[in-house]
Amino acid sequence: MKQFLSEDFLLQTETAKRLYFDYAANMPIIDYHNHLPPDQIAENKTFANLYEIWLKGDHYKWRAMRANGVAEEYITGNADDYTKFRHWAATTPYTMRNPLYHWTHMELRNPFGVTELLSEKTAEKIYNDCNAQLPQFTTQRLLQHFKVETLCTTDDPVDDLSHHQHIANKPFGVSVFPTFRPDRAMAVDNPAVFNQFTDQLSAVANTSIESFEQLLEALKGRHDHFHAAGCRLSDHGLNTFYFANASSQELNNIFRNARNQQAANPLENAQFKTAVLLAVAEWNHQAGWAQQFHVGAIRNNNSRLLSRLGADAGVDSIGDWQVAEAMSRFFDTLDKKERLAKTIVYNLNPAYNEVFATMAGNFQDGEVPGKIQFGSGWWFLDQKDGMEKQMNALSNMGLLSRFVGMLTDSRSFLSYSRHEYFRRILCNLIGTDVEEGELPNDVAWLGKMVQDICYYNAKAYFEF
Repeated sequence: MKQFLSEDFLLQTETAKRLYFDYAANMPIIDYHNHLPPDQIAENKTFANLYEIWLKGDHYKWRAMRANGVAEEYITGNADDYTKFRHWAATTPYTMRNPLYHWTHMELRNPFGVTELLSEKTAEKIYNDCNAQLPQFTTQRLLQHFKVETLCTTDDPVDDLSHHQHIANKPFGVSVFPTFRPDRAMAVDNPAVFNQFTDQLSAVANTSIESFEQLLEALKGRHDHFHAAGCRLSDHGLNTFYFANASSQELNNIFRNARNQQAANPLENAQFKTAVLLAVAEWNHQAGWAQQFHVGAIRNNNSRLLSRLGADAGVDSIGDWQVAEAMSRFFDTLDKKERLAKTIVYNLNPAYNEVFATMAGNFQDGEVPGKIQFGSGWWFLDQKDGMEKQMNALSNMGLLSRFVGMLTDSRSFLSYSRHEYFRRILCNLIGTDVEEGELPNDVAWLGKMVQDICYYNAKAYFEF
C-alpha cells in the first residue's frame, strides 16, 4: 500500500518519477492567469492568521462546507476566524475524493511543513503551528518560496494600476503584470453593471461617453494604458461565444437603451458583445498581446446567496451552451483580416473538450508554435480527472508538446501547490505511456517536453 501524499504522490511509474524529479519539480513558475490582489503584493502583506490567508474568499471550500451541512454563519457569517477554520477542519475528512482533500494537505505541507491530516481533532494544533509561521510568509516571500518568476493579475479597465507600478518601482524578483479584463464593458444585459462601468470609465478617461464609438475610444485608451504598464494579455469571461453582426446604428441604440436602464434582449446582447470583443481582439493583435477566453460558466445561480454575499460566493456551475459555430465565426472574422492574436480558449464543460481542441487547430498559421491554445482545465476541471481529460484531448487533436501549461486561477497565495499537482499529473501521464510502450523511452526528449510545458513554452509564448 502506498502512503498518502508521499514523495511519489500521483507518480505511478519509475519513468514518471524520473520525469518529475529530474525535469519538472524545480522549474520556475509563470502564472499567467490568477486573481491575486495586487495591493497585497505591493504592500507585502502579512496575514493575521490561517483563516485569512487560506479560507477567506475561497468559494471552493465554501461549497464543500455547505454540502457538509455547515451553517452560513460559520462560512461567510460573523463567527470568529478560528471558529470558521474549525468548521472547515471538521469538513475536510468528508472531502475525500474531492480535489479539495489533495489541495488542502498539499497547501499545509508546502509551505508550512504540516504532515498531520486536517480534522476537527487536529484543527487547533495546525492552526497555531501555521499562525506561528505566518510572519515569515508575507505575500512577496511566498511568491519567492514557490519560485514564481512572473504572474499576471486580473484587472478591470478602470483600475489605475498604481499597485503594479509600485511593484515595478520596488522589485523583489517576481514580475507582476496586469491583465485587461473588460467584461463589464459589454454587460448591456445588466444595465446596472454596464452603467456603473461606463461612468467609471468616463471618469478615469476624463471624457464624455455618449455613444458606442466613444465607449470604444475610451476603452482603447485604457488598453494603451495597460500596455504601458507591461500588460500583454486580455482575458474574457464568457458563458458562451457570441457572433451576431450589427450596424453602427443598432449598436448605438443598444448602448442608449442600456444607459436608460433597458436591458438588451438576447440578440442585442450577442450583437453588442460581438462588437466589443472583436474590437478588443484587433487591439490585442496590433499590440502583440495574447488573449484568453474563459468559456462555459453559468454564474450566480443562487439568487438568495448572491443578494447576501455578492458575486463569487460559490454558487456558479458548468453551463451547456452551444459554442462551436459562434466560436468558429468569431475567429474566422479575425483570421480573414489577418488580425487574430495569440489565443487561449478555456473550456468549462468537459463534453466540449474535443470541440475546443479541434477549433484551435483550425486557426494555427505557422506564425507562432501553438498560436491557438486549448487551455488548461479550468475552475471545476483543474483537478486530476479534468487535467487528464484536457491533456488527452489536446494530445489527440493537437500538440501537447506546445502546450503553455498550468495557471493557478486563484485568489490565494497558497494555491501554487496546484503547479506541483499539475506537474505530477503531467509526468505520470507521459511516464505511463512510456511504461506501456506507447511512447519511446527517450527520457532526454520527454524531459525537455515536460520542461517546455511547465515553463519554457509559456516564456516563449507570452514574451514577458
